[in-house]
Amino acid sequence: MTLNFNPLETNLVNLAIVIGVLIWFLRGFLGGILERRRAAILQDLKDAESRLKTATEELTKAQAELAAAEQKADKIRLDGQSRAASIRAEGEQRTISVMAAIKAGADADADAEAARIKDTLRREAALAAIDKVLSDLPSRLDDQAQARLIDSTITNLENA
Repeated sequence: MTLNFNPLETNLVNLAIVIGVLIWFLRGFLGGILERRRAAILQDLKDAESRLKTATEELTKAQAELAAAEQKADKIRLDGQSRAASIRAEGEQRTISVMAAIKAGADADADAEAARIKDTLRREAALAAIDKVLSDLPSRLDDQAQARLIDSTITNLENA
């Protein structure tokens, strides 16, 4: 068995041309696809960052509103305690009409408390929505790992 070193008979020239054309074509074709994918992933990341920023701002606002509502609730509680003490002290001296006025005040406090509870429930719903957005972020960040894999594949193709 003898080795044939004639390039025309062994089709080495043809193979070199075909491999060169394939490398040139695939580099342009795959490079375009990978670049579009990279741009889409970057846009998704920017969108996620924007949503995170919005959610963080809404959380900060909701926390400020909650703190204000808690202060108001504490004031209402202290006012209610002091008013209850004065009612007990003057209870023997008041008439039936004063008791009716107290009942009207209690109804107003109950309405205010019901409104406060509604506001608290709304804030809790907003916090739950923010928690959901924050829990979605890690699954979206998995695309970043995919982007790194694509980038390393592009680098390997360019170095080949």
